[in-house]
Amino acid sequence: MKDGTYWAEKLAANQISFEELTAAIEQKVQENKELNALITFDRQQAITEFYEKKRTDTLFAGLPIPLKMLGQEKAGWLANSASRVLKERRARHTDSFVAQMERCGLIPLGQTNAPEFGFKNVTDPEIYGPTRNPWALEHTPGGSSGGAAAAVASGIFPMAGASDGGGSIRIPASFCGLIGLKPSRGAMPVGPGNWRGWQGAAVHFALTVSMRDTEKLFYGMRDGIDKAAPYQAVREEWQHHQAANKKRLTIAFTTESPIGTPISEDAKAAVREAAAFLADQGHDVTEISYPLNGRPLIECYYLMNGGETAAMFDEIAEGLGRKVTRSDMELMTWGIYQYGRKIEAAEFIRGLHQWDGAAYQMEQLFDTYDLFLTPSTAFPAPRIDAELQSEAIFQQLGQAEELSKKELETLVADMFEKSLRLTPYTQLANLTGQPAISLPTKITDSGLPLGIQFMASKGREDLLLQAGYLFEENQLFQLPKAYRN
Repeated sequence: MKDGTYWAEKLAANQISFEELTAAIEQKVQENKELNALITFDRQQAITEFYEKKRTDTLFAGLPIPLKMLGQEKAGWLANSASRVLKERRARHTDSFVAQMERCGLIPLGQTNAPEFGFKNVTDPEIYGPTRNPWALEHTPGGSSGGAAAAVASGIFPMAGASDGGGSIRIPASFCGLIGLKPSRGAMPVGPGNWRGWQGAAVHFALTVSMRDTEKLFYGMRDGIDKAAPYQAVREEWQHHQAANKKRLTIAFTTESPIGTPISEDAKAAVREAAAFLADQGHDVTEISYPLNGRPLIECYYLMNGGETAAMFDEIAEGLGRKVTRSDMELMTWGIYQYGRKIEAAEFIRGLHQWDGAAYQMEQLFDTYDLFLTPSTAFPAPRIDAELQSEAIFQQLGQAEELSKKELETLVADMFEKSLRLTPYTQLANLTGQPAISLPTKITDSGLPLGIQFMASKGREDLLLQAGYLFEENQLFQLPKAYRN
């Protein structure tokens, strides 16, 4: 397969030049303009950097990779989080995650589309317009790493920088037939500008098409953690990385929704087919009820979003030298911001305590089981024109400044409800800090991909990788046509 490792080996062996590879990428960008996956693209700058840094003897030998236009900052590059208020902002410094990418031999080339500040599970920022799914142009690739997913699924890049604060790697992976690993909290480089990332819920990584790329990138990036980082992942994966795989995995699975909402028959079938395969391979597979009540956790998630957004806009206002206003942002962002302004510190802290309680409960589950299997998403990708918020909700958002804290809490929940019903499974791992991976194992009768998700104990990415290899080696991945042999 022509994945990242394939092209890195070609670069390292001088079987293809960086100019030739980036020329082919540029051609694919032109052929796939309708996707609206990329916001910036500067091939000449990448060529200059490749020869200045001579990266052919590194892990990825100079492989080009796009960065996400949200939290992946390179000095001098646009850094606006797909927002109106920051539209012309440029990064003053290269952040720790991108710097470690470069140390691994990856050359940033272009930036991918994302929803404003990453608040959605679809990608349709007002300043750039919607990104389209390469599998079906009338459908979304998901979000918030939707531009990254479209860039990979179309074959433009074999991997792309992505991030996940509530499913933003795993949702696009499910919707676009890709591999989406969300590492353990504290496992990826952070800082020096933003250390906590939604109180540790948000983690940077990438979207990929092969397990060897996923594994190689994970361990390459895992080596770049700064001592100042507030979260330090359990290093168990280092102990198990070179060890033989577990011969007999214990796996719990469910097709129940954590929030009691309907699940598509396709999503249920994907999980049951995976469970049957694992059992046939000699692993212990047990069906369980969903181990937590997802509704209170989602309320805590929205609480965190609100508080973080209020703090973010305080900093933006300070930088602008003025208050931010309704005209500075999209309506959904405005609603979250107004909610955040009314959240009390004690309530915010109590919400974080619930995260910790959920993490403890899940670690108890992982004392019994190696892996927890669910759908990645409850349904395949919705259409771009799907109504995920009603006109009545938009009218309320326009008046958000006048609403009480309780009214705003209800409004934010209502605003996200239709989106949440599509993707109720991914948020848990963000709140608990445990790693999770979406694997591309299903294509629906309508021709759209759908993923399955595995979660594991903190620091046990090795078990997620083992599961991924098991499906890949048995040719059970349903990848985009650009990667089918």
